[in-house]
Amino acid sequence: MFEDRITAGLQLAERLAELEMQDPVVLALPRGGVPVALPIAQKLNAPLDLILIRKIGMPANPELAAGALAEGSKPIFNDALLQAMGMKPEDFVSQVAEARKENAARRASYLQGRDPVDLEGRTVIVVDDGIATGATFMAAHFWLKERKPAEVILAVPVAPPEAVDELRPLVDTVVCLLSPREFWAVGAHYRDFAQTSDDEVTAALAAAPQAGAGKDKTWY
Repeated sequence: MFEDRITAGLQLAERLAELEMQDPVVLALPRGGVPVALPIAQKLNAPLDLILIRKIGMPANPELAAGALAEGSKPIFNDALLQAMGMKPEDFVSQVAEARKENAARRASYLQGRDPVDLEGRTVIVVDDGIATGATFMAAHFWLKERKPAEVILAVPVAPPEAVDELRPLVDTVVCLLSPREFWAVGAHYRDFAQTSDDEVTAALAAAPQAGAGKDKTWY
Protein backbone atom coordinates (compact mmCIF):
# COMPACT_ATOMS: atom_id res chain seq x y z
CA MET A 1 0.00 0.00 0.00
CA PHE A 2 1.37 3.42 -1.03
CA GLU A 3 0.35 6.65 0.66
CA ASP A 4 0.00 8.49 -2.67
CA ARG A 5 1.65 8.78 -6.09
CA ILE A 6 4.45 11.03 -4.86
CA THR A 7 5.39 8.57 -2.11
CA ALA A 8 5.42 5.77 -4.67
CA GLY A 9 7.65 7.87 -6.92
CA LEU A 10 10.10 8.53 -4.12
CA GLN A 11 10.39 4.79 -3.45
CA LEU A 12 10.90 4.05 -7.14
CA ALA A 13 13.53 6.79 -7.34
CA GLU A 14 15.60 5.12 -4.61
CA ARG A 15 15.49 1.80 -6.44
CA LEU A 16 16.32 3.33 -9.83
CA ALA A 17 19.23 5.32 -8.44
CA GLU A 18 21.02 2.01 -7.85
CA LEU A 19 21.09 1.21 -11.59
CA GLU A 20 23.70 2.24 -14.14
CA MET A 21 22.19 4.48 -16.81
CA GLN A 22 23.32 6.34 -19.88
CA ASP A 23 22.13 9.96 -19.88
CA PRO A 24 18.67 9.08 -18.51
CA VAL A 25 15.34 10.58 -19.57
CA VAL A 26 12.11 10.03 -17.64
CA LEU A 27 8.90 9.62 -19.65
CA ALA A 28 5.57 9.69 -17.84
CA LEU A 29 2.19 8.43 -18.99
CA PRO A 30 -0.23 11.24 -18.10
CA ARG A 31 -1.96 12.04 -16.09
CA GLY A 32 -1.41 9.70 -13.15
CA GLY A 33 2.14 8.78 -14.10
CA VAL A 34 3.41 12.35 -13.87
CA PRO A 35 3.43 12.81 -10.05
CA VAL A 36 5.12 9.40 -9.78
CA ALA A 37 7.73 10.38 -12.37
CA LEU A 38 8.68 13.79 -10.96
CA PRO A 39 10.57 12.55 -7.86
CA ILE A 40 12.41 10.10 -10.13
CA ALA A 41 13.47 12.85 -12.54
CA GLN A 42 14.61 15.02 -9.64
CA LYS A 43 16.52 12.19 -7.96
CA LEU A 44 18.34 11.34 -11.20
CA ASN A 45 18.58 14.99 -12.35
CA ALA A 46 17.01 13.81 -15.62
CA PRO A 47 14.63 15.67 -17.92
CA LEU A 48 10.94 14.72 -17.69
CA ASP A 49 8.80 14.35 -20.80
CA LEU A 50 5.56 12.59 -21.72
CA ILE A 51 4.43 9.60 -23.74
CA LEU A 52 1.05 10.73 -25.04
CA ILE A 53 -1.26 7.84 -25.88
CA ARG A 54 -4.97 7.92 -26.61
CA LYS A 55 -7.30 4.96 -26.57
CA ILE A 56 -9.25 4.19 -29.75
CA GLY A 57 -12.64 2.96 -28.62
CA MET A 58 -15.10 0.71 -30.38
CA PRO A 59 -17.86 2.75 -32.10
CA ALA A 60 -20.67 1.17 -30.07
CA ASN A 61 -18.66 1.07 -26.85
CA PRO A 62 -15.99 3.80 -26.56
CA GLU A 63 -14.74 2.35 -23.27
CA LEU A 64 -13.76 -0.89 -25.04
CA ALA A 65 -10.32 -0.31 -26.54
CA ALA A 66 -10.02 -1.34 -30.16
CA GLY A 67 -6.50 0.02 -30.13
CA ALA A 68 -4.32 2.93 -29.07
CA LEU A 69 -2.42 5.75 -30.73
CA ALA A 70 0.90 7.09 -29.48
CA GLU A 71 1.87 10.63 -30.41
CA GLY A 72 3.54 10.81 -33.83
CA SER A 73 3.18 7.07 -34.46
CA LYS A 74 0.89 4.63 -36.22
CA PRO A 75 -2.16 3.27 -34.37
CA ILE A 76 -1.90 -0.17 -32.79
CA PHE A 77 -5.05 -2.28 -32.94
CA ASN A 78 -6.34 -5.30 -31.07
CA ASP A 79 -6.51 -7.59 -34.11
CA ALA A 80 -8.36 -10.36 -32.26
CA LEU A 81 -11.08 -7.97 -31.12
CA LEU A 82 -11.49 -6.40 -34.57
CA GLN A 83 -11.73 -9.82 -36.18
CA ALA A 84 -14.36 -10.93 -33.66
CA MET A 85 -16.40 -7.80 -34.38
CA GLY A 86 -16.02 -8.07 -38.15
CA MET A 87 -14.13 -4.76 -38.39
CA LYS A 88 -10.89 -3.47 -39.94
CA PRO A 89 -8.45 -0.69 -38.98
CA GLU A 90 -9.84 1.35 -41.88
CA ASP A 91 -13.12 1.59 -39.98
CA PHE A 92 -11.45 3.83 -37.37
CA VAL A 93 -10.17 6.68 -39.54
CA SER A 94 -12.19 9.36 -37.75
CA GLN A 95 -11.29 8.04 -34.28
CA VAL A 96 -7.59 7.98 -35.18
CA ALA A 97 -7.75 11.55 -36.49
CA GLU A 98 -9.44 12.71 -33.28
CA ALA A 99 -6.83 10.92 -31.17
CA ARG A 100 -4.04 12.69 -33.06
CA LYS A 101 -5.68 16.06 -32.35
CA GLU A 102 -6.06 15.22 -28.66
CA ASN A 103 -2.41 14.16 -28.33
CA ALA A 104 -1.24 17.39 -29.99
CA ALA A 105 -3.50 19.51 -27.79
CA ARG A 106 -2.27 17.81 -24.62
CA ARG A 107 1.40 18.36 -25.52
CA ALA A 108 0.73 22.03 -26.25
CA SER A 109 -1.15 22.43 -22.97
CA TYR A 110 1.06 20.42 -20.63
CA LEU A 111 4.49 21.36 -22.00
CA GLN A 112 3.80 24.96 -22.99
CA GLY A 113 5.51 24.66 -26.38
CA ARG A 114 8.59 22.81 -25.09
CA ASP A 115 10.15 20.51 -27.69
CA PRO A 116 10.15 16.74 -27.05
CA VAL A 117 13.37 15.39 -25.51
CA ASP A 118 15.60 13.49 -27.94
CA LEU A 119 15.74 9.85 -26.82
CA GLU A 120 18.29 8.39 -29.22
CA GLY A 121 21.17 6.64 -27.46
CA ARG A 122 19.82 7.39 -23.97
CA THR A 123 18.37 5.36 -21.11
CA VAL A 124 14.60 5.92 -21.14
CA ILE A 125 12.61 5.31 -17.96
CA VAL A 126 8.89 4.88 -18.65
CA VAL A 127 6.77 5.62 -15.58
CA ASP A 128 3.11 5.14 -14.73
CA ASP A 129 1.21 4.96 -11.44
CA GLY A 130 0.54 1.27 -12.07
CA ILE A 131 -0.31 -1.28 -14.74
CA ALA A 132 -3.51 -3.28 -14.93
CA THR A 133 -3.32 -5.03 -18.32
CA GLY A 134 -0.32 -3.51 -20.10
CA ALA A 135 -2.33 -2.55 -23.19
CA THR A 136 -1.26 1.09 -23.07
CA PHE A 137 2.41 0.18 -22.80
CA MET A 138 2.16 -1.97 -25.93
CA ALA A 139 1.51 1.21 -27.95
CA ALA A 140 4.30 2.97 -26.06
CA HIS A 141 6.68 0.12 -26.94
CA PHE A 142 6.35 0.65 -30.70
CA TRP A 143 6.61 4.42 -30.24
CA LEU A 144 9.85 3.99 -28.31
CA LYS A 145 11.43 1.66 -30.88
CA GLU A 146 11.11 4.38 -33.50
CA ARG A 147 13.14 6.76 -31.31
CA LYS A 148 16.14 4.42 -30.83
CA PRO A 149 16.93 4.67 -27.11
CA ALA A 150 19.98 2.82 -25.77
CA GLU A 151 17.79 0.98 -23.24
CA VAL A 152 14.28 1.11 -21.83
CA ILE A 153 13.37 0.71 -18.16
CA LEU A 154 9.73 0.27 -17.18
CA ALA A 155 9.19 1.62 -13.67
CA VAL A 156 5.85 1.26 -11.89
CA PRO A 157 4.81 1.03 -8.24
CA VAL A 158 2.37 -1.84 -8.76
CA ALA A 159 1.32 -4.35 -11.41
CA PRO A 160 -0.06 -7.91 -11.46
CA PRO A 161 2.49 -10.68 -12.09
CA GLU A 162 0.98 -11.64 -15.45
CA ALA A 163 1.30 -8.08 -16.77
CA VAL A 164 4.91 -7.89 -15.62
CA ASP A 165 5.67 -11.20 -17.32
CA GLU A 166 4.03 -10.02 -20.56
CA LEU A 167 5.90 -6.71 -20.67
CA ARG A 168 9.31 -7.88 -19.45
CA PRO A 169 10.47 -9.10 -22.91
CA LEU A 170 9.64 -5.69 -24.41
CA VAL A 171 12.08 -3.73 -22.23
CA ASP A 172 15.59 -4.08 -20.85
CA THR A 173 14.58 -3.80 -17.18
CA VAL A 174 11.36 -3.83 -15.17
CA VAL A 175 11.31 -2.14 -11.77
CA CYS A 176 8.02 -2.94 -10.02
CA LEU A 177 7.80 -2.42 -6.27
CA LEU A 178 4.65 -4.44 -5.65
CA SER A 179 3.26 -7.34 -7.71
CA PRO A 180 0.39 -8.98 -5.79
CA ARG A 181 -1.18 -12.14 -7.13
CA GLU A 182 -4.59 -10.93 -5.98
CA PHE A 183 -4.78 -7.75 -8.04
CA TRP A 184 -8.06 -5.84 -8.22
CA ALA A 185 -7.16 -2.39 -9.50
CA VAL A 186 -4.23 0.01 -9.42
CA GLY A 187 -6.04 2.41 -7.10
CA ALA A 188 -6.61 -0.31 -4.51
CA HIS A 189 -2.91 -0.10 -3.63
CA TYR A 190 -2.96 3.62 -2.78
CA ARG A 191 -4.49 5.28 0.26
CA ASP A 192 -4.86 8.49 -1.79
CA PHE A 193 -5.60 7.85 -5.47
CA ALA A 194 -7.34 11.12 -6.30
CA GLN A 195 -7.38 12.00 -9.98
CA THR A 196 -4.40 14.06 -11.14
CA SER A 197 -5.55 17.37 -12.61
CA ASP A 198 -4.26 19.03 -15.77
CA ASP A 199 -2.88 21.88 -13.65
CA GLU A 200 -0.93 19.40 -11.50
CA VAL A 201 0.58 17.82 -14.62
CA THR A 202 1.65 21.21 -15.96
CA ALA A 203 3.14 22.24 -12.60
CA ALA A 204 5.06 18.98 -12.21
CA LEU A 205 6.55 19.23 -15.69
CA ALA A 206 7.61 22.82 -15.03
CA ALA A 207 9.30 21.74 -11.76
CA ALA A 208 11.28 18.92 -13.36
CA PRO A 209 14.94 19.28 -14.39
CA GLN A 210 15.36 20.85 -17.82
CA ALA A 211 17.99 19.86 -20.36
CA GLY A 212 21.01 22.10 -19.81
CA ALA A 213 19.41 23.92 -16.87
CA GLY A 214 20.56 24.30 -13.29
CA LYS A 215 19.08 22.86 -10.12
CA ASP A 216 15.42 21.88 -10.36
CA LYS A 217 12.59 23.15 -8.19
CA THR A 218 10.72 21.07 -5.65
CA TRP A 219 7.04 20.68 -6.58
CA TYR A 220 5.78 18.29 -3.91
